[in-house]
Amino acid sequence: MRAVLCKEYGPPESLVVEDVASPEVGPREVKIGVHACGVNFPDTLIIQGKYQFQPDMPFSPGGEIAGEILEVGAEVNEYRVGDRVIAMTGWGGFAEEVVTEAARIMPLPQSMDYVTGSAFPMTYGTSYHALVQRADLQAGETLLVLGASGGVGLAAVELGKVMGARVIAAGGNDEKLAVAREHGADELVNYNTEKLKDRVKELTGGKGADVIYDAVGGDAFDQAIRCINWNGRLLVVGFASGRIPELPVNLALLKGCQVVGVFWGSFVAREPQTNARNFKELFTLHAEGKIRPHISATYPLDEAAQALNDMLQRKVVGKAVLTTGRS
Repeated sequence: MRAVLCKEYGPPESLVVEDVASPEVGPREVKIGVHACGVNFPDTLIIQGKYQFQPDMPFSPGGEIAGEILEVGAEVNEYRVGDRVIAMTGWGGFAEEVVTEAARIMPLPQSMDYVTGSAFPMTYGTSYHALVQRADLQAGETLLVLGASGGVGLAAVELGKVMGARVIAAGGNDEKLAVAREHGADELVNYNTEKLKDRVKELTGGKGADVIYDAVGGDAFDQAIRCINWNGRLLVVGFASGRIPELPVNLALLKGCQVVGVFWGSFVAREPQTNARNFKELFTLHAEGKIRPHISATYPLDEAAQALNDMLQRKVVGKAVLTTGRS
């Protein structure tokens, strides 16, 4: 089988595409023929040695796939060869085949094709957990989404609207923000052309946002903590800006607010039953047409480096997906 391999830490250009042996299946594992693999910001980190988990080399990046089961381990009873599935693999997905634990897979809903399925779990799983379990977002509250044109950001915009919130989408590009409008945003703020703090306060009658979803960090966080409402919740989701901000804790005191960490990967491992309930609801929302991943581009396996560079250069709106050509 063919796979995209990281043999040394470096930029996307350091990746290679090679023929490798088909992986063997353990007793509680399944082998999946990969049709599509979502491309995510952590993929750009793991190949540079900057992610919190580092697999042994050589490895393939790619943490979420959709495909069909080719082989099941001797102790796997809940799945069969030929089943259409989604898998959260952590890494290994940039390949024609991947082996993973049966506990890491879910049936691919009938409402989704493989490309959609590969673009769904990480963004919607993260954003649903953030807004429901971590923020307890309520109908009628104001939700500010930073980085609203990215994968998790667009998912948060859609889910916020489904939950009955007023959604302010913030980003640094008017054309990308227009996509957030198409996905339900009530208001748009370009924080490269206007001051985020002042504009959000203006839009909220001086009160600020009740919940702030921050996958950006950096300067956006510095502004966001200054436009949060009393009893507000600022969700720390990621640091796409590249700078991990420092919090002046006096602001948390003065605002009476919470700064809440969102680590979806750890949540999945610690609370699998709650995560399963989340996805039952998410799959229902998709089948009803209330949420839909925005996939701005698909790339063949040989163009994995281009896909990762496009993400690093902020050319991707919503999600990018690699496809293997498997029919």
